[in-house]
Amino acid sequence: MTDTWLIVGLGNPGPEYSHNRHNVGQMVLDELASRVGGSFKSHKSRAQVLEGRLGIGGPRIVLAKPQSYMNVSGGPVSALTQFYGIDTAHVVAVHDEIDIPFDTVKLKVGGGEGGHNGLRDISKALATKDYLRVRVGVGRPPGRMDTADFVLRDFSAPEKKELPFLIDSAADAVEVLVTDGLLAAQQKFHPAKAP
Repeated sequence: MTDTWLIVGLGNPGPEYSHNRHNVGQMVLDELASRVGGSFKSHKSRAQVLEGRLGIGGPRIVLAKPQSYMNVSGGPVSALTQFYGIDTAHVVAVHDEIDIPFDTVKLKVGGGEGGHNGLRDISKALATKDYLRVRVGVGRPPGRMDTADFVLRDFSAPEKKELPFLIDSAADAVEVLVTDGLLAAQQKFHPAKAP
């Protein structure tokens, strides 16, 4: 197995979805791509892929945006791990998370999928839940709005003003996770609990 990291931004393909809350993972990958320097290219795994390094001499990374729909993200992710020889411990899924507030980033390894069909499909395809997740908070649906309707909507006008900061923070979290490890990233990005 290689030292390469696979960083997957979850979302749906096509311009009609590109600004939806559900596509925030792909927005984070666009930010990472601009930092690495390079552009995404089509890959036979049904994903847009960019290979690079985090910083000069830093870890080798493969940024991937599956071109399948969210709920069938597992196929492209599994194909990429096999193609690049990447262990699941080096797979990072960047995704929208309704269970944490908008403008919050949290990190974890393994655990449940919280009803997130993209994660569920990845867990099934990799035959494990033990991969890293960078959870980008998009907030909860208002009132009785259906969760699926909520995540397939664009961010609100006030959220759009804050969105660049959230994307920047999530991209920072990915970098710290890969270079310094999960614990260091959690200590930096998780808000301190009041005593």
